[in-house]
Amino acid sequence: MKIVLFGKNGQVGWELQRALAPLGQVFAFDSTQADFTQPDQVVDHLRSIQPDVVVNAAAYTAVDKAESDIERARLVNATTPEAVARWAAEHGALFVHYSTDYVFDGSGTDARAEDSATAPLSVYGQTKLEGEQAIAASGCKHLVFRTSWVYAAKGGNFARTMLRLAAERDQLKVIADQIGAPTGADLIADVTAHALRQTWRQPELGGVYHLVASGQTSWWAYACWVIEWARQQGAAVRVAPEAVVAIPTSDYPTPAKRPLNSRLSTAKLQSTFGLIMPDWKQGVERMLTEIHQPTLSRS
Repeated sequence: MKIVLFGKNGQVGWELQRALAPLGQVFAFDSTQADFTQPDQVVDHLRSIQPDVVVNAAAYTAVDKAESDIERARLVNATTPEAVARWAAEHGALFVHYSTDYVFDGSGTDARAEDSATAPLSVYGQTKLEGEQAIAASGCKHLVFRTSWVYAAKGGNFARTMLRLAAERDQLKVIADQIGAPTGADLIADVTAHALRQTWRQPELGGVYHLVASGQTSWWAYACWVIEWARQQGAAVRVAPEAVVAIPTSDYPTPAKRPLNSRLSTAKLQSTFGLIMPDWKQGVERMLTEIHQPTLSRS
């Protein structure tokens, strides 16, 4: 099996290089090698390699910047994925693509199923939805995974930021009315490889799936959990537990509106592919241990 991976240096793309390697020959490209603002350049790679599977981990994810950079966001999130999907349809390739909970409006408290009504609140969400729709319309064999609150040990993430601030400040203010499930890039990559292998053999399994860790939390509760974990490990924590203050989204205005409810049901994913999604705390603890063990060992 020949696999082309786009976005190899992003959080998910980095983990995908590892997870996809046992499945076949992987040709991985970063944004300098395959620029998703240039659809023809991206498709040229496919013409040259003639892959059996295309995995797209490239995306425009600067949510606030997208509000004023609409053309570029649409190129990366919709136009170029559409071009890739058309190539895949013409050549019988399987196309794996990632989307987001931002395609929903975040209302209510129920976990959204894959067929729930979409209503994005932002340019980012709208362009990601357009990408989904274009892939479906192309008629290619595809897997589209909607995920949310993605983190990885590589690069920056919310937990790392909270720990840095907790060591510097006496008080933190964190949003408490946005609810979701922190989901590790390693989990996303491993599930992708598992589902890809099955779908390659059974194309009828293709479609849209929600891929997030189990359980739920708020950004505030997430921050409290991470800081308490660090405190128990003996890490330097300046902020007191009662000084992590819960605030509403309205106290922290941003150019792009965030969904308050990012709960996604993974029932379809688990039943189709025979999986059990781990609790979000399990992955976060593993990530924290990985990035902080050297520091803890020296203390």
